[in-house]
Amino acid sequence: MKTLQNLIGGRGQNSRDEAFHQVIGPTRPASTHTALAAGAKQHAADAVSAWSGRLVELSHRVHAHPELAFEETLASAWVADALAAAGFEVEHGCYDLPTAVRATVGTGPLHIGICAEYDALPDIGHACGHNIIAAAAVGAGAALAGLADDLGLTVTVLGTPAEEGGGGKILMLERGAFAGMDAAMMVHPAAVEMAAMPGSAVSQFEVSYRGKPAHAGAYPQLGVNAADAMTVAQVAVGLLRQQTSPEDRIAGVVTEAGTAANIIPDASRGGWIVRSSTMEALAELKQRVQHCFEAGALATGCDLTTTPLSLDYADLRPDPDMLQMYRANAEALGRVFPDLSGGSPAGAATDMGNVSHAVPTIHPMLGLDCLPAVNHQPEFTAACITQAADQAVLDGATAMAWTAIDLGRARCV
Repeated sequence: MKTLQNLIGGRGQNSRDEAFHQVIGPTRPASTHTALAAGAKQHAADAVSAWSGRLVELSHRVHAHPELAFEETLASAWVADALAAAGFEVEHGCYDLPTAVRATVGTGPLHIGICAEYDALPDIGHACGHNIIAAAAVGAGAALAGLADDLGLTVTVLGTPAEEGGGGKILMLERGAFAGMDAAMMVHPAAVEMAAMPGSAVSQFEVSYRGKPAHAGAYPQLGVNAADAMTVAQVAVGLLRQQTSPEDRIAGVVTEAGTAANIIPDASRGGWIVRSSTMEALAELKQRVQHCFEAGALATGCDLTTTPLSLDYADLRPDPDMLQMYRANAEALGRVFPDLSGGSPAGAATDMGNVSHAVPTIHPMLGLDCLPAVNHQPEFTAACITQAADQAVLDGATAMAWTAIDLGRARCV
């Protein structure tokens, strides 16, 4: 995997400059770059301030109109329009995805990607704060639009659909959206500030059993009980958890298990999600879980079908050098990173993980100071349009823009 350290060279200053020279062209004196970066950061901060009303309004509008994966018609259009107004060349409906956006400004040799998300969750809307992500990405883009060429940057903002299931970024990665990029970044809201989100590898799938109906009182022996098959599988999964690693997670919900108590259920269905620390560990855990579902079929005589619900999400591997840059910039804006050492080794999942295996990537979390409310709760939906959420939009936009500026002068640091 390409890393930022690969990009800027080895340990010594001379080797770093030599390697970076190939990417960004002739070097300037360090003092010149430092002065240029300082001025650029002030320009970026001023741009975010000038755009603040529009960014907050965009965040609230996306929040008020939640759209599910691959259905983000309104949100993607609003993001595309805002980026066009900022001076980007915009393509809406790209990579065979009607709600994907690609917007580019600048022609410099160092190519920075900024990802926007805008899909919501069923029933509870923007309980993961993708409205904040979309607005912050637009803000970072607007802040860099007038600076890109002077800093030797090409800046591309990608509107990425279907993070909550469907793997929009994975599809876009496979279709060339990230080709030629030297770095990719995005921000994501959470209850507390985190520089590096612990991102698991994840697989989602549907399990269904097909049995045979019968009268549950008169002729139960003639039936093949699909609900029992699901029960056997659930018990097996529950027992399996004792032998899994601390970072492993197995969760499921039964969505169908019969229609009447006096009929032996001939069909059952459920959605399942399996998480582990790496793609390799995920593959092993998936096989063990599959054996649990096969046990349900074997014990009852039902037929088993397993159907993927999404592309597998890879574990998130943030680039340490970019992460250090981002954290310093966020702290300069007053963001505070609490000590979270000793917390759970498991984490949420994102299709940005797949991007991080191909391009140096960061995915820091913007704290909304809203505990006990956390992501994917209705209370978090409400937290995503508070004053703290609005400030997170502006700080996230500025911190990403400043990090892109730092990348532009990395050879002199």
